[in-house]
Amino acid sequence: MDRTPGDTARPTFIEEVREAVTAHAALLVIGVLVLQLAFITSYIGAFHAPKPKEITLGVVAPQQLSEQLVEQLYVLPGTPLEPSAVRDEADARRRIHDRDLEAALVVDPRGTTDTLLVAGGAGASLAQAAEAVVTRAEDAQQRSVKVVDVAPAAAGDARGLSSFYLVVGWCVGGYLCAAILAISAGARPANPRRAGFRLAALALYAVAAGLLGAVIAGPVLGALPGSILGLWGLGALVVFAVGATTLALQGLAGIIGIGLAIAIVVVLGNPSAGGAYPYPLLPPFWRTIGPALPPGAGTWSARSIAYFRGNALTGPLLVLSAWAAAGAAVTMACAAFRRDPAER
Repeated sequence: MDRTPGDTARPTFIEEVREAVTAHAALLVIGVLVLQLAFITSYIGAFHAPKPKEITLGVVAPQQLSEQLVEQLYVLPGTPLEPSAVRDEADARRRIHDRDLEAALVVDPRGTTDTLLVAGGAGASLAQAAEAVVTRAEDAQQRSVKVVDVAPAAAGDARGLSSFYLVVGWCVGGYLCAAILAISAGARPANPRRAGFRLAALALYAVAAGLLGAVIAGPVLGALPGSILGLWGLGALVVFAVGATTLALQGLAGIIGIGLAIAIVVVLGNPSAGGAYPYPLLPPFWRTIGPALPPGAGTWSARSIAYFRGNALTGPLLVLSAWAAAGAAVTMACAAFRRDPAER
């Protein structure tokens, strides 16, 4: 029933609900539900049933045995290994440190005990998976295997996960900083000048966050060895890349852009980063997208700096740089094209 201006009758229940939860708020709540379900699906989908797939394995054996052994390992059920012949043990160790190989089997032609070289710094779960697969294959040939970790994780780095958690912390800081900068004065920058100030503030935050994260993980907690300067630079790049991407998405979609950033970085990026389970243990979808997202590129880079003498960094750093550059460019473009005519 319509009310007159002086009508003091209490609103109906439906009217109170509509006033308390607007249509806009209801749509946002539905979006949160979708994001929550995507989070559950992504994490459980990635982690509920890890299976080794195409672990790169070097095989060091006499020439007359090498080809046969490589073929035997290649046709194991489920293709858990991707074996290839390697010249000698020294070459195998070098290629593990270069991150060309994840493990190597050194065959002793004069005995029945072979040596499996692994790299614990790349993730304990990957080293254990390689050991389990190779041990089963060796048992079938009435042989045993001795495991040698040629790139072990630091004593304070349980299961080689500190690199992953460090990068996750940097990513969280990146999108939270960007969200605060945007929400404090409107999600969409009013003009390019304001967008430039936001990017500059984000860059200063990224430098500070990168340094403090590297110091905490290294000297303070003793969790990660490696170059502090290297980790500092990586951290600054990760934070800025995630933050700039968040600003760009806010420029394109307003407040919804924060949810989109969380979907990319947290829902898709974290479970595919190769942290708890490195890439050969992830299902195909997560294994494919992981290296192209900031958490995956950051985790790989942090482990390379900490345990592999900074090798194999070019690709991941280019990925992070691309996210940073694209985020900054889109942020500035959105500010320019959405600029209020009164401010031109």
